[in-house]
Amino acid sequence: MEGENAIRLRPPRHAVDTRAVGWWRTQCLVTTAVPAAVLAVLGVLIDPARGWLLASAAAVTAAGLAWTAFFPSWWYRVHRWEVTDEAVYVRTGALWQESRIAPMSRIQTVDTARGPLEQLFGLATVTVTTASSKGALRVEGLDHERAAELAERLTELTGAAPGDAT
Repeated sequence: MEGENAIRLRPPRHAVDTRAVGWWRTQCLVTTAVPAAVLAVLGVLIDPARGWLLASAAAVTAAGLAWTAFFPSWWYRVHRWEVTDEAVYVRTGALWQESRIAPMSRIQTVDTARGPLEQLFGLATVTVTTASSKGALRVEGLDHERAAELAERLTELTGAAPGDAT
């Protein structure tokens, strides 16, 4: 493709829903709480190793709280998505950022998913499976109604796109 209609790498225009920050923070806290709790319980139960187990629990808790305080806000600033008539654009990551483009002609399936925490926050994830060895594109942290509309729009666009998604 040439000219105005060329598909090229560029920053996507849309941010994820602001509720995604709370969803990511909750995921970080749960991920931190489980190992910290296991270490703390073992520290209480195992007398000879009490000191280093409780210190390990404190270190895991401190690192997890720092992670929780910083990264969800950063992810919100980085994660972007956009759908045009020609392609799906996604940018994700924190320290290592990844930008991907899926031309409509390469899209094979479009799925939405809502895990328990996503449901609690009213969010959903749209997964766009392509004919690529790199794997699917995921747009996380969308309002669940917007995700359903996006999946419907992508289905219409891919159905109208020339090509066989191979």
